[in-house]
Amino acid sequence: MKAILGMVAGLFALLPVAAAAKDYAVGPQYDSTHVYVAPADIDAFVASFTATFGGSATKPNLVQVTPTPSKTISQLAQTPVGTLSVFAFQTPIPYPFGGERTGYLVTDLDAAVAAAKAAGATVLVEPFPDPIGRDALIQWPGGVGMQFYWHNVAPHYPALATIPENRIYLTRSAADAFIPAWLRFSHGRILSDDPAASGAAVGRPDAKLRLVRIQSLYGDMVVVAGDGAWPWPYGREISGYGVTDLAATIDKAKAAGVVTLIPAHDVGGRQEAMLQFPGGFIAAVHGPAGR
Repeated sequence: MKAILGMVAGLFALLPVAAAAKDYAVGPQYDSTHVYVAPADIDAFVASFTATFGGSATKPNLVQVTPTPSKTISQLAQTPVGTLSVFAFQTPIPYPFGGERTGYLVTDLDAAVAAAKAAGATVLVEPFPDPIGRDALIQWPGGVGMQFYWHNVAPHYPALATIPENRIYLTRSAADAFIPAWLRFSHGRILSDDPAASGAAVGRPDAKLRLVRIQSLYGDMVVVAGDGAWPWPYGREISGYGVTDLAATIDKAKAAGVVTLIPAHDVGGRQEAMLQFPGGFIAAVHGPAGR
């Protein structure tokens, strides 16, 4: 009897592991930063981004990408360092769209949403159809919003030269809730977790921060946790891009009408800068130290 009970207990112990083993990621080249700009700025923005990082953009299309009536110019910018989904709404943006920072292609939308809920996320918009597939909006502890999407016809994109960073700024208590929830869903791993990192990296030399780097099939993530007070422009950038020559990239950006908000400086063994593109989009860019 004891042997039978032991076997049953063992089987039940395996159930959570089996349930957690499923991963719905496709790959970071299929994930995109969501950028909302004014219709008058979309051409200049897309042109400046591809001039800075290379790559190309799809033809702009006027579509409805929300479950309630709306119209937006939609364009996909694909570069070696990351992909952008760019939206220039010609109608008011329906709530809660515009609050999500990234879109992730998943293999099974309904199952991915269910897995996110089980990991601690809240569904903001239940799965809905769009012109080429289905989407859903979710939010993680700490208010981190993202979109999951699935295509009727599977896309095929080349691998990226470098993986972009999803840069998330939270208070320490919010980070304590967000990080384990995201790890449960993404099956990611923590590359580093410094509970007393220098705040100089984000314009707060007076502060000590928790700096966490996470890697998963959904791409790289940097979580900056502190008291929630971030000087401009830190916290406004939602993506960070890696390049081989930061100085050359900044020169390309300047020629394309991009403003350097924070000049290149040494941070944690690499150089970083902060750029603002036409239309207001802010991005962090990093390269090897000493270049």
